[in-house]
Amino acid sequence: MKLNLKEIENIRKIKEIKTPNYNINQIKENTIKNPKWLHFGAGNIFRGYIGKIQQVLIEKGKENSGIIVAENFDPEIIEKVYTPFDNLTIASILNKNGDFKNEIIESIVEAIEVNKDGLEKLKKIVKNPNLQIISFTITEKGYNLKNPSGEYIQVIKEDIENGFDFPKHIVSLLTKLLYIRFKNDKKPVTLLSMDNCSGNGDKIKNSILEIATLWKERKIVEKEFVEYLLEKVSYPITMIDKITPRPSVEVEKVLETLGFENMKPIVTEKNSYIAPFVNLEEPEYFVIEDKFLNGRPKFEEAGVYLTDRQTVEKTEKMKVTTCLNPLHTTLAIFGCLLNKKSIYDSVIDKDLNRLIKEVGYGEALKVVESPKILDPKAFIDEVIDERFSNPYIPDQPERIATDTSQKIAIRFGETIKSYNNSDKLDVKSLKYIPLVLAGWFRYLLGIDDDGKERSISKDPMLDILKENMKGIEFGNPRSYNGQLRKILRNDRIFGIDLEIVGLSEKIEGYFIEMIEGKGAVRRTLEKYL
Repeated sequence: MKLNLKEIENIRKIKEIKTPNYNINQIKENTIKNPKWLHFGAGNIFRGYIGKIQQVLIEKGKENSGIIVAENFDPEIIEKVYTPFDNLTIASILNKNGDFKNEIIESIVEAIEVNKDGLEKLKKIVKNPNLQIISFTITEKGYNLKNPSGEYIQVIKEDIENGFDFPKHIVSLLTKLLYIRFKNDKKPVTLLSMDNCSGNGDKIKNSILEIATLWKERKIVEKEFVEYLLEKVSYPITMIDKITPRPSVEVEKVLETLGFENMKPIVTEKNSYIAPFVNLEEPEYFVIEDKFLNGRPKFEEAGVYLTDRQTVEKTEKMKVTTCLNPLHTTLAIFGCLLNKKSIYDSVIDKDLNRLIKEVGYGEALKVVESPKILDPKAFIDEVIDERFSNPYIPDQPERIATDTSQKIAIRFGETIKSYNNSDKLDVKSLKYIPLVLAGWFRYLLGIDDDGKERSISKDPMLDILKENMKGIEFGNPRSYNGQLRKILRNDRIFGIDLEIVGLSEKIEGYFIEMIEGKGAVRRTLEKYL
């Protein structure tokens, strides 16, 4: 049996699969005629979580149309797991007790590759006066226009100079589409970032305004267009939390046992891990600033929190700087060093479990402000005891360790800054966050705790970091002569100068202990925990 619309009636007969209770053909027709929601980024969290939100609303009779998705970065996703399966996805919820809940997601009704033909489709969509939302899951890197040196990346240079007709970068493309909407009828619209980064709505706003301003200076667009972007386009900030790891072979086997064909996971040339299914954890949180200018779905009917900007900021800060992301990164760094196969394997390690509790409960929780709609202590409890401890979530330390240099300022730097600015807390009392930072430097040597070479996850600053660390030798603490100090003073990485606040020597000390030889990482953890 194939996963497609022709087989949907046969799929409905499988008791282990939940199927929607609406007419997908009618929903598709409504969507094409009157598109209300366009999304960029066809990856797993969109398919498994955002698609489910809209499906719930359709099933409740709160919406009568689905979502159109476009993919600019990795069109192979559309080719491999959308088109062959009529845009259907199987969402498989992996519970800690081993129960898998499988559901067909039908709410994504059209998938567009951003080529010349796709661009024409997108132009028609953005001209629709009833379009309410253009949303994104393009990762934090998708909003970056410049490299670490502060210069525009090459594709942005090209888009600024001669890319208006067919922009290549996602931000340039969005700016172009908004210009088409502006020229058509100046109708308002909301840009809704769903990416896991601080101030995500502000990031997309600033990037789009930067492109628009540069085009205005070159007389490609009118100044009234920039005014339109400021007055008739809204950019809510959001906090999203749903772990959607790489496709699990176990899920593939379960679905094939149920009779589905061609469930095998795929790795695209751009290194996207995809499959006809998405495996997800059960807990989920989506908090949105209620700032929509052309209407919106009744998100609250699907378990989404709609609130004010301040509450979103507190919720996002709670998650990203205290209750989840710092703990995730901690497990990833030391999980790689200790050759753990998954985040689950890392969290059941007694030393790493103790470490994340010290980082979360012992240090970060002291400075977090409760957003009220969620309790920080209860959130950490769930993260450690239920989410990270789920053996069926095949999330790998290597995936979480990707782009760590871009995450540290938020995940750890904010807590350090809060301590430094506090009248009651001493920043020099921090013990475990500096230990994690030292572990990150140890990881960057590309040698595990057994003394064997290991891969380092992708990071845009990896070459710069390795150059600064040149001369440090594993097994030879005397080879360290201050190579980390320049990095430790880099407030772009850490959000604050760690030498000025008095943490650099502590981090250097931990690091020197960790490079003494085989087993030094484990011994250092045992010594300080």
